[in-house]
Amino acid sequence: MQSRSAFSRFFSLFNVFAAARDFYSVWREENPHRLRIMAVSAALTCSIFILMWGQEEVGPPPRPQIDWITTFEPGRTDEEIMASNIANQEKQDALRAERAEREAKVREVYEAIGRASGMDVEAAKAEGEAERAAQAAAEEAARQRALEEIEAGNSVARQSDR
Repeated sequence: MQSRSAFSRFFSLFNVFAAARDFYSVWREENPHRLRIMAVSAALTCSIFILMWGQEEVGPPPRPQIDWITTFEPGRTDEEIMASNIANQEKQDALRAERAEREAKVREVYEAIGRASGMDVEAAKAEGEAERAAQAAAEEAARQRALEEIEAGNSVARQSDR
């Protein structure tokens, strides 16, 4: 007995000649709807191919081009870098102070609205100040941890340079 692989057994189920014989025998049978069914089948097949005809497969997008930061001069000294960092920090501090002033004005407006509506403004104000103080303390703790990590990294780098 000859051993056949699963692949050959699978394709032995598909016989083109047997399929053509089956189609011919079904086509020869008298069926008043066979031309309508054939027309609908052909129309559906053609409509699918017409819809696919307009589709365009482009492929994966091209790899992005890497642009390095070009706003800084490549040969800057450490002093120039520190000076620009200090100027930027001063600008950020001014923006934070301006934002704090706006927020204080908004809080004053809300206090006036709260007083006019009969709310306990002092309790809400104390709660808000406590939340802001807790947030500032958490930010300062995170800043201190980051500075300690930077200093630890710098000291390790200095020791390895020796």
